[in-house]
Amino acid sequence: MLRQFNPGRKLLFSLLFVTGLAFGQGAFDLNKNPQEKQSLSSSELTISPLIQGTLLMPESESKPPLVLIIPGSGPTDRNGNQPMMSNNSLKFLAKGLQERGIATFRYDKRVIHQIRQGNFQEQDVQFNDFINDARQALSYFKDSPAFDKIFIAGHSQGSLVGMVAAEEGADGFISIAGAGQSIDQVVIDQLSLQLPGAVPGAAAAFKTLKETGRVDNFPQELSTIFRPSLQAFMYEWMSYDPAKILGDLNIPVLIINGTSDLQVSEQEAQLLKKGAPNAEFNLILNMNHVLKTIEEQGLANGKSYNDPNLPVSSELLKVIDEFVKKNSTKSP
Repeated sequence: MLRQFNPGRKLLFSLLFVTGLAFGQGAFDLNKNPQEKQSLSSSELTISPLIQGTLLMPESESKPPLVLIIPGSGPTDRNGNQPMMSNNSLKFLAKGLQERGIATFRYDKRVIHQIRQGNFQEQDVQFNDFINDARQALSYFKDSPAFDKIFIAGHSQGSLVGMVAAEEGADGFISIAGAGQSIDQVVIDQLSLQLPGAVPGAAAAFKTLKETGRVDNFPQELSTIFRPSLQAFMYEWMSYDPAKILGDLNIPVLIINGTSDLQVSEQEAQLLKKGAPNAEFNLILNMNHVLKTIEEQGLANGKSYNDPNLPVSSELLKVIDEFVKKNSTKSP
């Protein structure tokens, strides 16, 4: 189940952070959009007005495998950062794979461009838009002769987005810190540990939302989750069962989780594995939710969420590297 990011924070903040519903919260520095220096091995690529990202190519490889990196919940950019939170997790992941001979493409979530352009409307955010963006990126690269095989790697919420998109012809899928059950059950499980009195009301509200697409009666302490402007988004999100979707994929699958993840526990990864028994499964010792190695728990884990210089787990890079190359045309 999902764990609270910081035991000292309020429950609602934890739920917002975990589920990524606070799309419009915080403030972006509109003049600070971290990008890679343009070069033969790094280029800025616009697939559509709302799909803009960075393509990294290995300098010594011809027709390398490509990994599409799908970001997690909330207003997350191509580097894995959010307003007031900079850890460069996805940037380190992409660069680490590039150094191992694997091309990567990572992109900003569409809400980032909408916020920067001043036309963001929370009620217009649709979960299926994220899936369609991932599908469009996959289609773009499948039409290119520059790559051997194309893999999708989805982090956190991006795991669900990526596995649905992978049905459109990806050559392999990698789930990193992805939930193993629908989002309504994830929230209820978290509430059962932290606010058990709200569970009956939340369960009833989710049931009504699932049946009608709208709910008017819900626990007021959960108004951040059930506010009207987010109900359509939640309605779409909760309709997906990650374990079932993963089990239906007929491509190589790798499930990864970290033992120091404060948001997505090992049990969620186990649920994915149960749904997809043929998938490879790897629990990485001391890796947390933002993919950093944290040997000391407590404050160190939380601080890593805002440390842009701490690299990602070397074991994570090794595991993905081996999976991609094993399932590519070229031998490692």
